[in-house]
Amino acid sequence: MKLGAPRLPHTLVLIYAMVVLTVIATWLVPGGEYQRVEKDGRLVPVDGTFMFTAREPQGLGALFISPLKGFVEAAAIIAFVFIMGGVFAVVEKTGAVNAGIRRLAAKFGTSGALRTLLIPVTMVVFSLGGAVFGMCEETMPFILVFVPLALSLGYDTIVGVAIPFVGAASGFAGAFFNPFTVGIAQGIAGLPLYSGLGYRLVVWTVGTAMAVSVVMLYAARVKKNPRISPTYEEDRERRREFALDAPPAESVRMSARHKAVLILFLLGLVGLVVGILKYKWYIEEIAGLFLALGLAAGVIGRVKGDDIARAFVAGAKDMVNTALIIGCARALLVVAMDGKILDTTLYAMSRLIAGVHPVFSAQLMFLSQGVINFFVHSGTAQAALTMPIMAPLGDLVGITRQTSVFAFQLCEYINPILPTSGVTMGVLGLAKLRWDKWAKWFLPLMILWIVFSLLALIPPVLTRWK
Repeated sequence: MKLGAPRLPHTLVLIYAMVVLTVIATWLVPGGEYQRVEKDGRLVPVDGTFMFTAREPQGLGALFISPLKGFVEAAAIIAFVFIMGGVFAVVEKTGAVNAGIRRLAAKFGTSGALRTLLIPVTMVVFSLGGAVFGMCEETMPFILVFVPLALSLGYDTIVGVAIPFVGAASGFAGAFFNPFTVGIAQGIAGLPLYSGLGYRLVVWTVGTAMAVSVVMLYAARVKKNPRISPTYEEDRERRREFALDAPPAESVRMSARHKAVLILFLLGLVGLVVGILKYKWYIEEIAGLFLALGLAAGVIGRVKGDDIARAFVAGAKDMVNTALIIGCARALLVVAMDGKILDTTLYAMSRLIAGVHPVFSAQLMFLSQGVINFFVHSGTAQAALTMPIMAPLGDLVGITRQTSVFAFQLCEYINPILPTSGVTMGVLGLAKLRWDKWAKWFLPLMILWIVFSLLALIPPVLTRWK
């Protein structure tokens, strides 16, 4: 009898097990907290003010109350996921997406050059979005476009997710202008805004090239032998669902309504970029834009009002699993903060960093930020939490503040694998891709990025980078 590969439990089981472990940790880890002051509208810890406090162990009730609190704290992103699921279901109902994807597949299928350029060009565009304006949550709408496009071109769901998500992640971690990581962290550290641009550009280029190369090599392998894909069986069903197995020559005709809906969708994406760059839009404004887009698409596509409502409800219903995972993941941070072990963890890491050579201190700072990133996924929140401690700590151990900021931003390379990240689980939920399959694929790239980050931190230490 041939044994199958061991299968991980449901993602929700894994996340809840982590909540249980965090509750247990509140009984074992000493309590502690930093004094905090308000800076630019955020409460930031003050270096040198850490004090151990009495433990506040979380009881049995925390196992059931913290997910509810997590839902409340993650309400915006959960609502965003529901709206995106509903909106795209309405757009799909018009038939424009399938018609447009088949038309693109026909175009790319007849030109080897275009097919070869699709992955590198689009990933570099998304990487620039992450590097310049912190594109992160904004990748979610593109998942709903690139997954069926990838399937239509003979790739798999993983390629469809990787193009926008990994592309943006490579830019977010190697950012040179990102105001939500580099800008805020440099401001807290007392550095000139966006200083150190040259070296960051080099790191962004190499990190993005690594991501593009991994995705292109994998895509070529899947194209040659689709059965190696972890999502092979699911993708066969999705191709039938989207009617993507139809010969392209029979599927390239588009009605005027289809064209109008797609033009509207493209205008919506342009509006998204303008809103983010010029008006500093965030989740609420982006969700509002796409809700309006979905309703307008239904009207232009001549979908009846009742059918629009049914499609929206069905699409939102598909996101229930994702919403539960996001809420439960946020419960981890709730338990860690209520149990007063988050600041203790931060303090312990800072003490560890202070005891070794500056090169290793910088690398340990990067690894420590990665651990903190497991609980705090927002680049802005993590900068506010850690930089008031890490920046002056760097002064003490021979690391420039520019290097401390750099170590912080590089930890974002691990974000796409974190099951506690609302964005990661939102993306996978929209793609209907199981976390364990994604993690198995992404892990080699993450290891490459970690090794690259550790090496990239050496020159700044040796040159006293400012």
